[in-house]
Amino acid sequence: MVGKSFSGVYNIIMPSWNKGLTKETNLSLLKTSHTMKARGLDNFAKWREEMKKRGIIKSEYPELERGGDLAELIGVILGDGHIRKYPRTEELSIFSNSKNAGFITRYGKLVEKIFNRKPAITKHSGKNCTRIRIYEKNISKRLCIPFSPRLNKKLVIPSWILREKRYIIRYLRGLYEAEGSFCVHLPTNTYKFLFSNKNSSLLNNVFRSLKILGFHPHLSNEQVQISKKLEVYKCKELLKFRKY
Repeated sequence: MVGKSFSGVYNIIMPSWNKGLTKETNLSLLKTSHTMKARGLDNFAKWREEMKKRGIIKSEYPELERGGDLAELIGVILGDGHIRKYPRTEELSIFSNSKNAGFITRYGKLVEKIFNRKPAITKHSGKNCTRIRIYEKNISKRLCIPFSPRLNKKLVIPSWILREKRYIIRYLRGLYEAEGSFCVHLPTNTYKFLFSNKNSSLLNNVFRSLKILGFHPHLSNEQVQISKKLEVYKCKELLKFRKY
């Protein structure tokens, strides 16, 4: 690029070598990041403070508004999401089959509505996987969801969800959209509405919630299932399973 100086002399302006690169995609930037961290340097401190004054970057992180949308988001994160902690922020990611456009649209909008910021939605190269992601402080604390991995952690249903059946329904919808399945085998007259997960406390939470709603689920290793035909269809309809 060529630029004209105040003296009238034309100067060649070279584009920044690291434009478009991040420490996740470039080893040189990653090394620089580690060096600055080790020395206690924050190259973006002044910029960050200025952005906070302008309101572009949040300076306060109040509690999230409780309601059906939050209950459902908690459910889907427990099923298909993770929360990762970094030195100055946290990452929330929700994963989806790239062919499930309804899921991606629904939960991308739900994240945006609850956190008041548009998430990045990216497809993993060479994989049939799409990620919905945001970075923000205090995500884990405000959602009451522990950091990943959560396999052996005890997960508790927030008390405000348990107090309202309408919130329990939305909580279950998020869980089933992430880890649920609906199966029919007509030759044997078999009907199944299933929730699968390896976390035993989460399985118990789903089992308990279904009981509160009047269903008769069966709890087994890594799975909760409803097998009565009428209950299968009633629960599927109640949760609006796969209806986007």
